[in-house]
Amino acid sequence: MLIQEIQQLSLHYFSMVQRIRRHLHQNPELSFEEHETAKYISQELTTMGIAHEVGITGNGIVASISGKTTGTVLALRADIDALPIQEENDVLYRSCVSGKMHACGHDAHTASLLGTIAILNHFKSELSGTIKFIFQPAEERLPGGASLMIQAGVLQNPTVNNIIGQHVMPLIPIGKIGVRKGKYMASADEIYLTIRGKGGHGAQPHTTIDPVTIAAQLIVTLQQVISRIADPRTPSVLTFGKIQAEGSTNIIPEQVYLEGTFRTFDEHWRTQAHQKIKDITYALVGSFGAAADLQIKRGYPVLCNDESLTQSVQQAIEQYVGADNIVNLDLWTASEDFAYYTQVIPGCFYRLGTRNEDKGIIHGLHTPHFDIDEDALKIAPGLMAWIAICQLQANS
Repeated sequence: MLIQEIQQLSLHYFSMVQRIRRHLHQNPELSFEEHETAKYISQELTTMGIAHEVGITGNGIVASISGKTTGTVLALRADIDALPIQEENDVLYRSCVSGKMHACGHDAHTASLLGTIAILNHFKSELSGTIKFIFQPAEERLPGGASLMIQAGVLQNPTVNNIIGQHVMPLIPIGKIGVRKGKYMASADEIYLTIRGKGGHGAQPHTTIDPVTIAAQLIVTLQQVISRIADPRTPSVLTFGKIQAEGSTNIIPEQVYLEGTFRTFDEHWRTQAHQKIKDITYALVGSFGAAADLQIKRGYPVLCNDESLTQSVQQAIEQYVGADNIVNLDLWTASEDFAYYTQVIPGCFYRLGTRNEDKGIIHGLHTPHFDIDEDALKIAPGLMAWIAICQLQANS
């Protein structure tokens, strides 16, 4: 009966959740700039009568609901920032801010968590423990809002035992929920490299130290870090997505600038790979008489879902949507700063299916045409509420 009541409440609050999602979608703010977003979330929490703290590491918010007894403290997290992308969807709720868009679904995460709070508030007197609700800024930009929120103490006072996060997934059909135990998402590091040579006339390459050909050879050679040095049982990715050489048809430039990313699922190999990239870069570039300025900026760690917690969460999901609607997720080389939480306490990060081919909702995350089937928001708030209640009951 309880699960049916929660499902009905999730449908009841759908119009509210949809309204919030559309407001946020129309008014996106980038990482570390979510001032109006935070104010809006605070207003919604105040309207619901939910105690909360604002201004955590800038625009972070933490709300809480305490039950009839003390016990387990569970955290539920949503991210609130948008991306620097120009939206190309022709919808009533399209972004009103040029060059900014909720292209990763954080608007849906925030709206859904507010719906979850509204549902759980109905059962406040029956809860055995405390639930913290973390509205986290700056997931999309290093050093990651999660790391800053942890430093600010959001997992303390009271101490959080477990944390759960939900993220939309356009690869999964609506009505399906994706789960994976253990390692799920990759670490992500940023590579910034300048190769300094000696420019000159394109017709006299022998008088130059050509940074363009050096860069070309280096890009190819560095792929051996993946194909010949990495253990093939550990997935790794090394990609250079930006090359700037300010020469011309007959001009060899003084320098070439590159940006790239390195990703993997093993923290020990991650550190080794950084050193290999440095060794190869300096040796190869130096062998041609050029110089290299290399910075590898360490980004988000590997996201690892706690085995026991994820098993428990999956059982709750099966109860809520049925075992046939569980999708076993593959490893994914994207990254998420939710991983920082999982380094401190047991965590579970699961996926909400939002794809609907009949409605043309098929586009990937971080693209100008990304959108969700909003019917997923009839499921999401109640699902997370049910998971939370199950976790408190299991640990009471």
